[in-house]
Amino acid sequence: MATVSEGLESEETAATAEDAARPVVEAVDSRPGAPFLLAGNQLNLDIRPGGCHRLQYLCSQQPPELLRVEFLRLSTHEDPGLLDDTLAQVPWSLLRLRSLVLKGGQSRGALGACLHGTLTTLPAGLSNLAYLAHLDLSFNRLETLPTCILELRSLDALLLSHNCLSELPEALGALPTLTFLSVRHNCLESLPTTLGSLSTLQRLDLSENLLDSIPSEIGDLSSLSELNLASNRLQNLPDSLAGLRSLRLLVLHSNLLTSVPTGLAHLPLITRLDLRDNQLRDLPAELLDAPFVRLQGNPLGEASPAPLSPSDISQIPEMPRLFLTSDLDSFLVTPHGCSVTLACGARLQFPAGATTTPITIHYRLWLPEPHLVSLGPHDFLLSGVLELQPHGVAFQQDVSLWLLFVPPRVRRCREVVVRTRSDSSWSDLETHLEEEAPKRLWARCQVPHFSSFLVVLRPVSNTCLLPPEGALLCSSGHSGVKVTFPSGATEEPRQVSMQVVHMAGLELRALLEEAEASVSPLLCLSQSGPPSFLQPVTVQLPLPPGVTGFSLDRSHLHLLYRTPSTATWDDITTQVALELTHLYARFQVTHFSWYWLWYTTKTCVGGLARKAWERLRLHRVNLIALQRRRDPEQVLLQCLPRNKVDATLSRLLDRYRGPEPSDTVEMFEGEKFFAAFERGIDIDADRPDCVDGRVCFVFYSHLKNVKEVYITTTLDREAQAVRGQVSFYRGSLPMEVPQEAEAARQRKGTDALWMATLPIKLPRLRGPQGSGPGTDFSLMPLNLGDAETGFLTQSNLLSVASRLGPDWPSVALHLGMPYRELQRIRHEFRDDLDGQIRHMLFSWAERQAGQPGAVGHLVQALEQSDRQDVAEEVRAILELGRHKYQDSIRRTGLAPEDSTLPGTSASQTPESAQA
Repeated sequence: MATVSEGLESEETAATAEDAARPVVEAVDSRPGAPFLLAGNQLNLDIRPGGCHRLQYLCSQQPPELLRVEFLRLSTHEDPGLLDDTLAQVPWSLLRLRSLVLKGGQSRGALGACLHGTLTTLPAGLSNLAYLAHLDLSFNRLETLPTCILELRSLDALLLSHNCLSELPEALGALPTLTFLSVRHNCLESLPTTLGSLSTLQRLDLSENLLDSIPSEIGDLSSLSELNLASNRLQNLPDSLAGLRSLRLLVLHSNLLTSVPTGLAHLPLITRLDLRDNQLRDLPAELLDAPFVRLQGNPLGEASPAPLSPSDISQIPEMPRLFLTSDLDSFLVTPHGCSVTLACGARLQFPAGATTTPITIHYRLWLPEPHLVSLGPHDFLLSGVLELQPHGVAFQQDVSLWLLFVPPRVRRCREVVVRTRSDSSWSDLETHLEEEAPKRLWARCQVPHFSSFLVVLRPVSNTCLLPPEGALLCSSGHSGVKVTFPSGATEEPRQVSMQVVHMAGLELRALLEEAEASVSPLLCLSQSGPPSFLQPVTVQLPLPPGVTGFSLDRSHLHLLYRTPSTATWDDITTQVALELTHLYARFQVTHFSWYWLWYTTKTCVGGLARKAWERLRLHRVNLIALQRRRDPEQVLLQCLPRNKVDATLSRLLDRYRGPEPSDTVEMFEGEKFFAAFERGIDIDADRPDCVDGRVCFVFYSHLKNVKEVYITTTLDREAQAVRGQVSFYRGSLPMEVPQEAEAARQRKGTDALWMATLPIKLPRLRGPQGSGPGTDFSLMPLNLGDAETGFLTQSNLLSVASRLGPDWPSVALHLGMPYRELQRIRHEFRDDLDGQIRHMLFSWAERQAGQPGAVGHLVQALEQSDRQDVAEEVRAILELGRHKYQDSIRRTGLAPEDSTLPGTSASQTPESAQA
């Protein structure tokens, strides 16, 4: 069975079916807590920590079964000294060893990237392993190739991917039996000429290095059938490549090639030639018309650019750098390119030549409403939604996009990706993470088109392109999960991918109330193309923890399959042939979905699996409602993960006060809920996120689910305090909501509408409203702002003034008012705080009449004075006014329906901004 080149580094010489069927021998360490297992001729010590200690103990005891071991797996996430001492004992204890896997990559860092092992060299004694045919040193820290490898005369496969090798020794060409060599993702800048001496080499993977040339001796590899040189810096290829008469697969995408040897079209066995994303402008007709050639991403047919003279180069202007403020939602990109930092924190880089004519780019950061966000069952949202327009615009050069995102809390077997929308479907872009500060992370990607973009945390996805010859797909998150595609499983190449999700054993046992219950990792398989395969595909899953093929009761083992159409879990144990080894279960399928192995004494396992699957996706949260100490009409509503409640309250309680948080409730990622004020309390301001006096929320576990609103009441506060409440309900906003939480309490449960009710109190007013000095304070009509940024009316400014309280001097100073004027206002209205605030704000506003950017200046001053709540209120007023104005001109037919972007307008009247 042929293996696709993208998966070359994942292939390993595993036990054959005959090996797996051999008797299982169990050896138990006499020391508590340190068991190890010998399964036939395999010794797997990379599944749990402490593999080196277990191997040393085994070598010291020398059980008879040790002499039969031919396959050894050992994690390199160990202390370097301990690892060296352990490996030094291998040649003297495992005399018949044929396969040695010393891989890192089983652990992941804070950003979800695979961590490299600590291995930097190998002991010289490993050269005594006379039978060693397979050596895997991937995901380590090798900078030079250990010399003992060059003395392994029986070596058949050597895997060195994801290391730090800058060169390969000339003596590598002396390995007489090598058939497979993978040096993917290293730092190679050149290759030894003796590489052509490997006459038995059949597969060679040199992708993702720094190679700018290939020695002509590579054409002497007479047995070579697969060659991968993707993602290097190659500008040309030696003509000797046309002499590789056994070559079937040649991968050259993502290089700088301007030409390729004509003889490649005449290779007798070639079935795939991948030339995507190069600089090819002209190709021989034999290659252009060949069905096995892939040419996307090349400027074929375009004229070569004329070379620039020194005088031309000196006249090229430096790439402009733009920093947009919050009142700008568009920018101009010229053929010279530019680097743009948006007000929301996102960055864009347009290289020179990305566009041939000037083009105006519009952007907007949307709140992550469910209809704007696409999430899988186990995905977490880490950012808002950035929309770039015009949609679908194509550029001549790749445009880079950086998105800020919230650092994820869940790290195991997960990765951060940028997700984008194309027409009606969503796809994930190749994403690189950059850390600017401990809590400031960027997701960088190449933008293929302009649309909507968001940052998502998803289970690690392993993907490969499945050719008709077959392939092996392995999980990088769990080494025991594999899918084997036989030859003939598909007629046309198709994309296949897998994701693995883990479930904590404690949660499962609590759900089932069964101490011995356990489950395997949850496996999701997906594909492009037809729904079924032409040949059965073999899936391997690890047995549930604590269960081995030696001791399990098969009547308690259940294979579950999730039916996509009904979202239910079916027990298909009796419908498939389960082949069990000591550590794994294998079965065959013809189409893809979700698969799960359960070990339990319970019956009706499908229903339990549905509950467990929901439990995997639920988040335990608490709801809080706090009132500002110096302004009780300002209420903060927030939904918090249970583990963040105490820290958040300790930070807020110096400025806010209120009841204890609600009881813990469970919510799904992206679930809608809303807050309704009851018992005489209503929302004061007209907000875009309020409908019929109810505040709408969407829960995302990694984002701040917080809103600040102002409340009012129609009851007489002069007579007594108003004791109201705020209730939280699940789901979309209904027509009617129970006004009394007691009635909703009767429906409390996982699917109940009501979630929590918290008390809200408005204190009694101490005197007649509006009395005191300054009641005769007169204000001349004015409108602050302009048509570009929107207007604030006199009524709006009065609302802002009522919220400032003792913070008004700080706001005044940030507005640029001199300190002497503040002293004068304090003296003139010395017994009237409201009069001080109104006089300050309106005297400043009168001076700003007709001045551009006045509203933005006010918002900035509020933020600098730590009054983010009022700043958000002003933004909401402006946004509401813009929407009302757009609706009005559309109703009167003064503008075409698609003439403006959402949130923008060509003109705007003061009346449209009334709140």
